[in-house]
Amino acid sequence: MNHRFDAGAETPDKTALIFEANDPTETPTSLTFSQLKTLVSRTANVLLSHGIKKGDRVALYLPMTFDLPISMLACARIGAVHSVVFGGFSSDALKARIKDSGSKVLITADGVGRGEKVINLKAIADAAMESLEEEDKVDHCLVLDRLNPEQLEANPTASNRDPTRDVDFKAAQAAASEDCPVTWMDAEDPLFILYTSGSTGTPKGVLHTTGGYMVYSGETFKNVFDYKGAPSDIFWCTADCGWITGHSYLAYGPLLSGCTSIVFEGVPNYPDASRFWSTVERHKVTQFYTAPTALRALMREGDEHVKKHDLSSLRVLGTVGEPINPAAWEWYNEVVGKGNCPIVDTWWQTETGGHMLTPLPGKWPLKPGSATLPFYGVAAALIDPASEEELEGNNVQGHLCMKKPWPGMARSLWNNHERFEEVYFSQFDGYFCTGDGAKRDEDGYYWVTGRVDDMLIVSGHNIGTAEVESSFVGHDDVAEAAVVGFPHEVKGEAIYAYVTLNHGVEGSEDLRFELKKQVAEELGAFCRPDVVHFTPALPKTRSGKIMRRILRKIADPSETEKLLAGDLECLGDTSTLADSAIVHDLVEGLREPC
Repeated sequence: MNHRFDAGAETPDKTALIFEANDPTETPTSLTFSQLKTLVSRTANVLLSHGIKKGDRVALYLPMTFDLPISMLACARIGAVHSVVFGGFSSDALKARIKDSGSKVLITADGVGRGEKVINLKAIADAAMESLEEEDKVDHCLVLDRLNPEQLEANPTASNRDPTRDVDFKAAQAAASEDCPVTWMDAEDPLFILYTSGSTGTPKGVLHTTGGYMVYSGETFKNVFDYKGAPSDIFWCTADCGWITGHSYLAYGPLLSGCTSIVFEGVPNYPDASRFWSTVERHKVTQFYTAPTALRALMREGDEHVKKHDLSSLRVLGTVGEPINPAAWEWYNEVVGKGNCPIVDTWWQTETGGHMLTPLPGKWPLKPGSATLPFYGVAAALIDPASEEELEGNNVQGHLCMKKPWPGMARSLWNNHERFEEVYFSQFDGYFCTGDGAKRDEDGYYWVTGRVDDMLIVSGHNIGTAEVESSFVGHDDVAEAAVVGFPHEVKGEAIYAYVTLNHGVEGSEDLRFELKKQVAEELGAFCRPDVVHFTPALPKTRSGKIMRRILRKIADPSETEKLLAGDLECLGDTSTLADSAIVHDLVEGLREPC
């Protein structure tokens, strides 16, 4: 087993990681497997010196530099459980995750450039740490200096240090020994906690364990991206390690397999829409893995940004985060891949640990927009929600479930196994319920149709509607809010919020802007609603349940013309509403700017 999971041992001088900074003028740097092991060992020793031991939790709130995967692997080396928090999350979100995980050390940075913006990570981290109750406070905060002098001058609070708590990350790392023996783990020992939004409004701490997760991330990586160990292979997953995609297909899968991969700090459109393609050309990327929302945004910028770069090194293209629409698939195939690269349209989740539905390159014909077939060993099923029976054969549609376990599946929710059983196993007896719907076509191919509950997937980020609604209701002028998704050509899905104001408060453009800003500040910029629709009330049943299907239809731009013309047939049966007149008020609200 030691040899199996030390893929770089035989090639210590092979490049393990290449760093592409947010600023394209910053010269790319690289680490060999030997150098990576040294830095991981030094960082692990820093954690040990600050009291971290096997089973302890460490929160990571870092930019996408080498230091993020290094810190993750350092935790794994000594048996600590890492909990990565995406660097776009707010102080409240960070605080909640530190508190729930019981992390006693936080590793963060002074800040990070994201496009032209600078995010003051240290100020956000300080706000989170200072608002924790005494029993939840972190003991130490390791701080990475990332900002340049000009950025620090514009963000002076990023230089703040608490001498009783804060530690210079790089200085401590440099002073630590590079000799750190491995703490051997049982297969079912915890490896990491990764929080994902829950439909109840409380983030779920998805727990993955050591053996099964590593086996599955490594095996899916090699098979799905056709990695056979060629020295020329350069893999690029554009995701942040704040999400499961970065965990499985940057920090673990490629490195376990001995593959060179890219750590990307930037954004797809900075300094312009050719950033992805210039990076592919510069590093001769062979396998490229990104999100449909990024592809749609770049597609809108025109083909010239792609065509001016030599992308002949590419041989496998991948997508992740949400179903890819056929138009974006065709553009990806023809303009980026020149028709020569199979597209692996992967469906999976934080809870699955790795790919579940995916093509294997060159193994079978592809259909634009379909995740094709289950990965080998995956027993997928479609369940009829009415009969709760499995649907056999083809040309059927239902809830996507799994009827057998697989190595990479989550083992629990941190500190809440009862909720784990309730969320994933209670709906259909004997099945793991993914929460997504899907159809199986005449050839047995799967087409994922989206969430069947009140979750949104905005630009590939899972967002719980309850979290967003809670943020709205936290405003002094808001009495109630309901949030749904609507189709968006770039994001895939965008947030449409129906807001009922307190008595005597009038809706205005200023208030609309203020509410959007509040949600973005509390939950993160990617949660910012596109539409805020003021309404005197929400459509509820007599039992008080909000009829969200009505709200989704009204929010759908494709239904607007019919609704404004008085054709309400698309709304379906409204007889169970406590007040059917509210439907007309909501439709009339479409005439006002939102």
